[in-house]
Amino acid sequence: MTNRPVLLVIAHGSRDPRHAATVHALVRRVRSLRPDVRVETGFLDFNVPSVRGVLESLAVQGVREVVALPLLLTRAFHAKADIPAVLADAPAQLRIRQAEVLGPSPLLLAALERRLYEAGLTPADKSSTGVVLASAGSTDPEAIAVIADIAREWRHTGWCAVRPAFASASLPRTEDAVRALRALGCARVAVAPYVLAPGFLPDRIARGAAEADVLADVLGPAPEVARVVLERYEAARMPALTAVSA
Repeated sequence: MTNRPVLLVIAHGSRDPRHAATVHALVRRVRSLRPDVRVETGFLDFNVPSVRGVLESLAVQGVREVVALPLLLTRAFHAKADIPAVLADAPAQLRIRQAEVLGPSPLLLAALERRLYEAGLTPADKSSTGVVLASAGSTDPEAIAVIADIAREWRHTGWCAVRPAFASASLPRTEDAVRALRALGCARVAVAPYVLAPGFLPDRIARGAAEADVLADVLGPAPEVARVVLERYEAARMPALTAVSA
């Protein structure tokens, strides 16, 4: 047995079965990296087990410490409202800490590049390639600003140019960003979906990439993503360690 808090990975959920399959693949990778940590998965909607159901089950099993990690790339509505509301309804005997969302992180930029190289690019292509950083989109201005900041940061690593794009709620769309990079004079254009799992909005990104030269896969269970999950877990559980040592 371990006295470490249980890591509860909270995913949004989707009617698309590829979403849950990808989440479970990522969680398996997290478990393989840290077999000393119990990792559970709960979904906000569409899939089972639900977050509420997992929390109730953990309480019945005698678990007392939980780190709830939103499987989200930006701190938007789900991280600010939906997840805290579900956690507030958890059994009273559970002590729950909500970890930070995954992004931004240098490891996620490394995962984006991994996916681009897997799709056919090489490091030698960077200076002549424009990249569309294509995210799901949000009505939250903080989340949109984070995506723009990531695009600016990524541009400084050697790409010809990097432009943000959004599948919903915000502009520009992926296809418009592809055309803008063409007009800028980039020799080739690649689309890097800044999304964790397949689904409706990632499919929209893929359709918008029809005129691009390269379309990368979603981040999915990339090892870098699993490492970010564990970084967020460790950061969230540190207050407990501090309290014990005080």
